[in-house]
Amino acid sequence: MNAARASGVSCIIPAFNEAARIGDVLRAVAGHPEIAEVIVVDDASHDGTADVAAAAPGVRLIRLAQNRGKTCALAEGIEAAGEPLLLLLDADLQGLTAAAISALLAPVRTGRAEVSISLRQNAPRLWQMIGLDYISGERVLPRAQLAGRTEALRALPRFGFEVHLNALWIAAQTRLAVVRWNDVQSPYKHAKMGLLPGLRADTAMIADILRTISPLEALAQIRALRRLRQF
Repeated sequence: MNAARASGVSCIIPAFNEAARIGDVLRAVAGHPEIAEVIVVDDASHDGTADVAAAAPGVRLIRLAQNRGKTCALAEGIEAAGEPLLLLLDADLQGLTAAAISALLAPVRTGRAEVSISLRQNAPRLWQMIGLDYISGERVLPRAQLAGRTEALRALPRFGFEVHLNALWIAAQTRLAVVRWNDVQSPYKHAKMGLLPGLRADTAMIADILRTISPLEALAQIRALRRLRQF
């Protein structure tokens, strides 16, 4: 049996001001038989996120002294991870269950694909139509894909991680599985922050993505990832 499939999974959860939501995510991963370690990287939250994570059983908490953005938080978690597979989860997921986690892990652990990515129930309609959310934060991949790359990650914009990883996958022609999470949602930013702060946060995220890749490159990524999709 392939060693990666026989070994454990490091779950990495970057978090910023998610005290009201991260507890549900941690309850879904706690005690999961396929997850060897859970690492929460608190990106200098000021709402008690770190306290919730610290109180959760079996969670390793990394506290960042300054808010540095999602990509840097993920880089910290990747450096701390000790297992051959990484499970990356956003901290605000709603409806996440152990079964959903197993479904996302299954294509990689069984060898049907090299990496997997979620398609959540409330993903934008266009992503549902094409069967791919190319900026989904829920992914499974071999840790070796990012070995020695964490300094490069830290040089990316705050929300540049997903499209940067897409580029690595495309360059390596990595076999991809898309797993539909029909009962899992990610709340919209305006629902968490209020209308204007949410719009500003969405605008900043899109700007970061477009600082990492151009709009034409984004379209090319979508086409390429759909070709790499195994099922």
